[in-house]
Amino acid sequence: MRNYTTETEPTPVVGPWLDDLLPELIEFRRDLHAHPELSFQEFRTTDKLCERLEAVGLKPRRLEGTGLIVDVGQGPIATAIRGDIDALPIIEETGLPFASKIHGVTHACGHDIHTTAVLGVALVLQRMHQEEPLSGTVRIIFQPAEETMPGGALSCIEQGVLEGVPRIMALHCDPRINVGQVGTRIGAITSASDTIKVELTGRGGHTSRPHLTEELVFALAQIAVNVPAVLSRRVDVRSGVSVVWGQIHAGSAPNAIPATGFMAGTMRCLDRDAWQSAGDLLDDVVKEIAAPYGVTVHLEHVRGVPPVVNSEEETAIIEAAARAELGRHAVVLTPQSMGGEDFAWFLADLPGAMMRLGTRTPGGEEYDLHRGDYIVDERALGCGVRVLTAAALRTIRDLDEGPENANI
Repeated sequence: MRNYTTETEPTPVVGPWLDDLLPELIEFRRDLHAHPELSFQEFRTTDKLCERLEAVGLKPRRLEGTGLIVDVGQGPIATAIRGDIDALPIIEETGLPFASKIHGVTHACGHDIHTTAVLGVALVLQRMHQEEPLSGTVRIIFQPAEETMPGGALSCIEQGVLEGVPRIMALHCDPRINVGQVGTRIGAITSASDTIKVELTGRGGHTSRPHLTEELVFALAQIAVNVPAVLSRRVDVRSGVSVVWGQIHAGSAPNAIPATGFMAGTMRCLDRDAWQSAGDLLDDVVKEIAAPYGVTVHLEHVRGVPPVVNSEEETAIIEAAARAELGRHAVVLTPQSMGGEDFAWFLADLPGAMMRLGTRTPGGEEYDLHRGDYIVDERALGCGVRVLTAAALRTIRDLDEGPENANI
């Protein structure tokens, strides 16, 4: 394959094919934003994508329930490109004219941008193919249910979306990066993420006689404090294991020890091997900490997703594409996130990379993902289309040149 790290004078190619499409793509994105759908419920979104793809002569294949794939071009598959299509159960607070019409559901993670950018890639590549046939195929994957554990990617894989695919690429909005830039990183770019739920039961009673009860609130407190402490000393500290509780519920009166209590949180980890070992250890640690207090423990530990680990070559392809389309200063190094991403499942057996798409207006307000007030600078949409399309074209060029022309 070509050595993209030595490509010093890249040339933009996508802009002229995209410019007149952008107003339509922005309108498409706003429609998705106004009609968000939760995981595995993205029926309208899937319909809208099918309609637009079929209108330009493409033949999308629906997946079971929601989501779809479509191949653009001809010949062997050069790469796959994935966009996730689901929204979050969050109340929107942006005040935008195209704000969510579905109360309590919004695209607070930017998946409306992801979906529309990947649609734009398909439309641009189809335009190019109709003008002059492409010598390779790009598989476009519109994946449902990224916001669930362990993620809709597994369902897609089970339905054969990766058959014949040699590599895969994706993007994710990043409100910390300015629009016009993309963040990249070789190696792990996200963390592993599990969900932990603990329910305790025991004899309740009066707070003046705790010895006649299983003091459940105290047991919850011990689990909350000591599980993170034990794991931090039983697992290599360089792996970044982090257990953080988001819910603790017990009791209804200050002088009554309750008979039931509940807590829930997440375990995150920067390293795939450590994620596996820490996950195995966590279950035992919870039960051992609770044991002295005589409570009954019901533990639900949902193994989530491993880290997304970007390969060197596919990262270099994205970086070369970004510099060509957006300028030589368009690429910035992004830190590893403690967030989880089910794109990791696609990378279990394939090389690939995910880039961070800058969505922040330079000098403007800073947001975070999964916030009801998250506003995207819509210029990011065109940036995403240009970079991913240019990256896909580079993988087709690799097919044309063959291995004998590697590193030229």
